[in-house]
Amino acid sequence: MPLDEAVKKMRGKPDTKITLTLVREKTPKPIVVTLTREIIHIDVVKSALYDRIGYIRIAQFNETTEKELLKAYNTLRQQAGGKLAGLVLDLRNDPGGLLDQAVEVSSSFIRSGEIVSTRARHPKDSQRWDAHGTDITDGLPMVVLINGGSASASEIVSGALQDHHRAVLLGTRSFGKGSVQSIIPIPGNGAVRLTTARYYTPSGRSIQALGIMPDITVKETRDDPGLSLREADLEHILKNQGGNTTKPQPRTDLPAIAADIPNEPPANWPEFDYTKPSTDFQLQEGLRVVRSMAGLPAPAPAVPAAPAPKTPAKTDGAQHQ
Repeated sequence: MPLDEAVKKMRGKPDTKITLTLVREKTPKPIVVTLTREIIHIDVVKSALYDRIGYIRIAQFNETTEKELLKAYNTLRQQAGGKLAGLVLDLRNDPGGLLDQAVEVSSSFIRSGEIVSTRARHPKDSQRWDAHGTDITDGLPMVVLINGGSASASEIVSGALQDHHRAVLLGTRSFGKGSVQSIIPIPGNGAVRLTTARYYTPSGRSIQALGIMPDITVKETRDDPGLSLREADLEHILKNQGGNTTKPQPRTDLPAIAADIPNEPPANWPEFDYTKPSTDFQLQEGLRVVRSMAGLPAPAPAVPAAPAPKTPAKTDGAQHQ
């Protein structure tokens, strides 16, 4: 059954119930769940404070993402009494969205230089976006969390922060959506979403079908295979071409603690529960790295509650606004 047909069957009036039977590869019996339909309100940006380390989660890049980011950061700074020591930016399972918002978010942490460029079929249609000269954190240590669900606009942000050595990327390889879609109006109040260009990171990398590799590889669980489906696995994808094919040089500015970060949780690590950040291994290791960069002591065992990402149903491409 096509996805849109399945969605139509599942949708209904708010406060009505639907029963779903789920079949999973590693689960011997089907799982039956009863859900209550609701109108979904997406919180684009969520935040939490861990001692003096700020945590900001971006779920997607829509028209309000940059404003919500600034609001969340200012709130964290107030909660920390103006003494924030570092920041964790969580882009895991962020499917992307608007290109201009990816540029604005990147410019919130990078003072100068290129953020991203796009190259279309005709050279005259190529574009470049530069930073605006403002780092809202004034250079605080940063870690960016990425995984196989980080796509498109979130890869633009993580790629820019990595190329400028502005942040340390931690997690697993991203999705690899390196194309730009434009919405082209057509007669009759219609429109066509057309892939019009590839985008490139400041160093000239095209991540199309390749993705962004983190500086520190950390799996979510011991048996985590990563996202099973990436851009490279799809049919009729755009080829990775036109970018800098030179293998990037290993970073020499990583904190010393990077060598001590394990690439997977220990055997006794608790099962992940999104309501309990203490079970989020990637987040906890990201906090360790930021604290080390900020010169803070190791965190206490108890970790306060904070929001964590849920896996989305699909990824969207970045698009011109």
